[in-house]
Amino acid sequence: MQITRTQRALAHITLTVSILLIVFPVVFALVTSTHSFQESFSFPPKFHVGSHLLDNYRAAWERVHMGRLLFNSTLISVAVAAGKIVLSILAAFAFTYFGEFRGKATLFILILITHMLPLPIRIVPTFELVEDFGWMNTYYALTIPFFASATGTLLFRQFFLTVPNDLADAARMDGAGPMKFLWKVLVPLSKTNMLALFMIEFIYMWNQYLWPLIVTQSNDMRVVQIGLKMLLAGEEQAAEWNVIMAGTILAMLPPLIILLILQGSFVKGFAMRQEK
Repeated sequence: MQITRTQRALAHITLTVSILLIVFPVVFALVTSTHSFQESFSFPPKFHVGSHLLDNYRAAWERVHMGRLLFNSTLISVAVAAGKIVLSILAAFAFTYFGEFRGKATLFILILITHMLPLPIRIVPTFELVEDFGWMNTYYALTIPFFASATGTLLFRQFFLTVPNDLADAARMDGAGPMKFLWKVLVPLSKTNMLALFMIEFIYMWNQYLWPLIVTQSNDMRVVQIGLKMLLAGEEQAAEWNVIMAGTILAMLPPLIILLILQGSFVKGFAMRQEK
């Protein structure tokens, strides 16, 4: 089917408008973070870069101890992403290569069902479990409850099903046991999927707000999303949007860096699945 010039032009216009709608809030936040308190409330809004960039970013950094919050969010996001990858690979390996053990289909369905449960349903029992273990206000509470992943298990299981059985037979003839076959053959083949899943889970954990708010009490254990809420003033004082936007830009940097580094693997992973 031949695409006409009109159709191509409409496609370009649609894509351009979509990109502008997505980029505009980020650009507006960046510009606002360079203005003074009075300029951030001006109408119509100012779209030129101001002269208070360093002051605003210094205020956002010092007011909520942003360095500590960024460290906590980074540590938690990396730990959860790595934990999910390891457990998902092990679970998918068991479901793919350990034959028809009793209850295999039922167990896999139960794992998938957990992915369909809304977060509020899981919060109360998970909170009670964490409290019974004495993990409140610790990194254990912020990471371990997120290690299990139905999405990761399904992702790796579907990939393992595409791996030729000849590889497993060859490894068995060479004297490789199941775990050696997993770490020496399957894991290297899964590198693209692992990086794609790492990026998704890192960003997912980075944006967590409700669970860290519930299980942490001290400011030293808070995460960056809670820090942004702390930048908001009380009812008796107007919000300093210039400082808030500076904190927002700081909070965006780590996931943006991860996205730029791993976007190639993310796109490649989807392309490989489409080809298969």
